[in-house]
Amino acid sequence: MTAPRQPDHDAALMAKVVAGDESAFAMLYDRYSPMLFGMLMRILRDSQAAEEVLQDLFLQLWRKPGQFDVSRGSLPAWLMVIGRNRAISRLRGRSTQEVLEHTDGFYANTLASSQNIENEASRMQLLDTLKLAMARLPEEQRQAIELAYFEGMTQSEIAARTGSPLGTVKTRVRTGMQSLKQLLN
Repeated sequence: MTAPRQPDHDAALMAKVVAGDESAFAMLYDRYSPMLFGMLMRILRDSQAAEEVLQDLFLQLWRKPGQFDVSRGSLPAWLMVIGRNRAISRLRGRSTQEVLEHTDGFYANTLASSQNIENEASRMQLLDTLKLAMARLPEEQRQAIELAYFEGMTQSEIAARTGSPLGTVKTRVRTGMQSLKQLLN
């Protein structure tokens, strides 16, 4: 299975961003910000905090585009990992009183925020491809990845929740991510 090709491939857009092309940067922002914002909302459960982390993430991409290495993986995966890590760091810095209440399903529609139908269709196609790839993973790997990347849990927290040894959780996440990379390439 291959990931859907975007109108302008990410590598080509990143090359333009390195050269200072603001329109290429805007295209990447439009393409990936709704997906990233949805993930950040699931972790932080605070729209202002999610917006701040998202802004910091894209500011880093604009100021230091060379930090992303095309040969090491996909741009959305890189953005998701950095965004997740920043969100978790931000959560650890909060007091427990600042954590907002969240009702199930409240943030379910955060991905569908674009007014550009073509971009939205591309995002939905990418999301469908990711769902299909996730469904092809063994249950233990899928669960570990979902807990880590969509619920913002650390590997130690996943081990405690699932009752699995920490080394097993680490292997499941690493192997699952490698499998996803193969499925999406």
